[in-house]
Amino acid sequence: MMNYRTVTLVVVGLFLSLSFFASSGMAVEKDAVTMKDGKLWRMQDGKEIGRMDRETTMSNGTRVMMNGKIVTKDGKESQLQEGQSMMLDGKVKEGDKDMKMEGMGK
Repeated sequence: MMNYRTVTLVVVGLFLSLSFFASSGMAVEKDAVTMKDGKLWRMQDGKEIGRMDRETTMSNGTRVMMNGKIVTKDGKESQLQEGQSMMLDGKVKEGDKDMKMEGMGK
């Protein structure tokens, strides 16, 4: 009887842990800087939280300037276009679609 209770508690704990990690990972995917109406907006959990007010450096070293100019860690430059987003990990997305930096201009 005690083993059944212990196993049940372990399984429930495991499911709760996995659901916590899954939800926090999904939130990160919704955090970004987005070009909308020619201006950069900060997004958190998929919602606009305000205009971008300073240059931002993403986790991969890519910098996003106030005008939407992107400079990668190795110095390559491009420009965020209307509807594109730069995720916090440095990936560019257009809507739900990932894009490669090479396809973005210069």
